[in-house]
Amino acid sequence: MTPIKETNYPLLEKQIASLIEDESNLIAILSNVSAILNDSIDQINWVGFYLMENNELILGPFQGHPACVHIPIGKGVCGTAVSENKTQLVEDVHAFPGHIACDANSKSEIVVPLHKNGTIIAVLDIDAPITNRFKDSDKIALERIVNVIEQQLSHS
Repeated sequence: MTPIKETNYPLLEKQIASLIEDESNLIAILSNVSAILNDSIDQINWVGFYLMENNELILGPFQGHPACVHIPIGKGVCGTAVSENKTQLVEDVHAFPGHIACDANSKSEIVVPLHKNGTIIAVLDIDAPITNRFKDSDKIALERIVNVIEQQLSHS
C-alpha cells in the first residue's frame, strides 16, 4: 500500500479562506471547497457536503461517485454527527453501527458539522478507500477549515 501523502493543512486553510472570501452563496462556497479538498487530500474517494433540510440531510455539492441523497438525523456517520453535534472520525465504517453504505469502496470516514448562527446547516463528509485513513491531526485541521467556512457565512 502506498503511504499517505501528508496534507499541508495550514496552506489549504489559507487557500480556502482566499477562495471564498468574497462569496456569500452557500452552494458556490461548498462547491469550491469540495473541489479544493478533493484535489488536496490524498487517499480519499469522496468529499462533499450534506445540507440540513426539513430535519434531514440532503446531498449537496460534492466530488466523487454518486451518493445517497437523503440521510435521516441520527443515522449513519453523517446523521450521527448532526445528532451529537460533533465530528465523527471513523476508522472502519463497517464497524460503525448503522453505517449507510453509499459506496462499497469506502472504508473510513470523517464528518464535521458546519454551523451558521449556532445551528447546524450542513456537514462536511470525507470518505476514504482505506481503513484508518483519518487521524486526530486531520480532525483538528478539517474542523479549522469548517470554521473558515462558518466565519465567511457569518458575514453573509
